[in-house]
Amino acid sequence: MPENRRTIGLVVHGGAGTIERSKISPEAEREYRAGLENALRAGWEVLQKGGKSLDAVEQAVRVLEDDPHFNAGRGSVFTAAGTNELDAAIMDGKTSMAGSVAAVKYVKNPISLARLVMEKSPHVTMMGEGAEAFAKEQGVTLLPDQKYFFIQRRWDELQEEIKAAKKKGGTGEKKFIISQEKLHGTVGAVALDQNGNLAAATSTGGKTNKLAGRVGDTPVIGAGCYANNNSCAVSGTGDGEFFIMTAAAHDVSALMEYGGKSVREATQIVLDKIAKLGGTGGFIAIDKDGNTALRFNTTGMYRGFVDPDGKFVVEIYKP
Repeated sequence: MPENRRTIGLVVHGGAGTIERSKISPEAEREYRAGLENALRAGWEVLQKGGKSLDAVEQAVRVLEDDPHFNAGRGSVFTAAGTNELDAAIMDGKTSMAGSVAAVKYVKNPISLARLVMEKSPHVTMMGEGAEAFAKEQGVTLLPDQKYFFIQRRWDELQEEIKAAKKKGGTGEKKFIISQEKLHGTVGAVALDQNGNLAAATSTGGKTNKLAGRVGDTPVIGAGCYANNNSCAVSGTGDGEFFIMTAAAHDVSALMEYGGKSVREATQIVLDKIAKLGGTGGFIAIDKDGNTALRFNTTGMYRGFVDPDGKFVVEIYKP
């Protein structure tokens, strides 16, 4: 096996949750798998040509944002107000530079806007109308309305959740867990390039029936997205509030950098911590040596990676 195969690496995910084989049609499964493979192909092409890990994760996530099967970009879920509010984050493990956007409504690819925030603004995080005004200044074409995000399946899921929430007593209850895959989800990518630099990117539409203005873990650097060349690059998915409360992605990095844990040990420790609080979800991560982890405590996680021989491996269900 050529040694240079080990100098680059890529992992992607399309969200974790209650994903049961019996409830996904063969056709839908093929489409999910194709979406993950397309994302791997986009990111891997960058890395094979000697490109940056930052470019690889951005391109991989853009593909998933454009795929209506995943809860990010085009396929984003609806808020309680019947709107779509998108979050995204990207981080450079070499410089610790990061950028994120929250609650944007008219941006097709929030991950690319997050990168613009990182590289073209003095800030780390921007949200809502301010982020979109910045996008226009940077030459990003905003959507004229939210029709691009309307998918009947997502709208139907909102109506179902509204009915269910009324039976439970509304959305005011401090209950964070929404383990059903159809109600939440995230996409993400982590990569290692030939120069030894790590990068992470995460994007989401949030939770079905979330209150307008709710911000989850995805755009919170160190919660749903983190990268550090001294340890790893991490992207999370799941019950976002728990990932924020545990500073989950940074915790994985800290366990490795200061505690000497492996990437697989660190992701499992943090996932166990989240589970003890009552949360569910998963991580993808890659360390500075190209070792990877794909951990989750749900029945499934849409995920894929490139093995040492350059083969695309895509999985959905729990082993």
